[in-house]
Amino acid sequence: MKKLTALILALCLCAAISGCSAGQKTTLSFSTAATTGALYPLGATLANLWNETLTDVSVTSEASGGGLDNLNFLYDGEADLGFAVTSIMYESYNGTGSFEGRANEKLRVVAGLYYNPNQLVAAKDSGIESLADIAGKRFAPGAPGSTTLVESELHLEAAGVAYPDGFTPSYVGFTEAIDLIRNRQLDAAWIMAGVPNAAVTEITSTAGGRLVSIDEDVIDSLMEQYPWYARYTIPAGTYAGQDADVTTTAIKLCLFCSADLDDDIVYELTKTFWEHLDEVKATNAALSAVTAEDAVTDLAGLPIHDGAARYYKEIGLLE
Repeated sequence: MKKLTALILALCLCAAISGCSAGQKTTLSFSTAATTGALYPLGATLANLWNETLTDVSVTSEASGGGLDNLNFLYDGEADLGFAVTSIMYESYNGTGSFEGRANEKLRVVAGLYYNPNQLVAAKDSGIESLADIAGKRFAPGAPGSTTLVESELHLEAAGVAYPDGFTPSYVGFTEAIDLIRNRQLDAAWIMAGVPNAAVTEITSTAGGRLVSIDEDVIDSLMEQYPWYARYTIPAGTYAGQDADVTTTAIKLCLFCSADLDDDIVYELTKTFWEHLDEVKATNAALSAVTAEDAVTDLAGLPIHDGAARYYKEIGLLE
């Protein structure tokens, strides 16, 4: 009788443990970007997709200052997933630039997404026709913690403009820049985002702004120095009053995570995203031209997470 009672108790205990395990979910924090940009709603869309499709994860998307913040959050263990461009991901992985002394060798790519072009938008009456003309002007290089801030610094230094002493800086985000240009309190702003970008659209259509091309010698110099840059053309007609192509630089935007994240979970996240890409595109214009091939190209040599790589091998993108 005692043996039977012990057996029943053991079976009940096993059942209880199995029931708890079956109901457990892995909670993931997804750091995106400012609420005014394209990445915040994209992050919300992906989180909802994963939560509705997968039974073993619970993803919460969070607003952030941008790529720099996201990579620091990952390093500090405060986020599991995030968005950033390959330039600062490269610096984070290698512990250089903004991440000096904080190398994160566990940084992994989940998916390459689309090119994020740098967009210099200036007031029509500012006299700014090139990067060098920003010298002495009122300029918004980006919000604190944003990738935009890093990009404007690299480009201005390449153009010979002292940073930040060579101009009057306003460290604001896209929305604030719109109002400052409209109110003639700002001469130009740097915006790094997918094309077309809502802030650039508003500046060019209602705030008296226009796009300015990046100098070819600056583009050549940057491409020689850094492995992540590509030459990019914003076609004429993309924005109001843009009657000619605008030449600039662009960097691949990526979804990233830590190597410590479980392979099976990353595989599920990756597979679900790409198999529902059309649904995601329907509500996120920034992904309109993205294809699965973009997932593994132009990643500046950064490693892909093993779980994501498993999916890309299945569909023939990796060997």
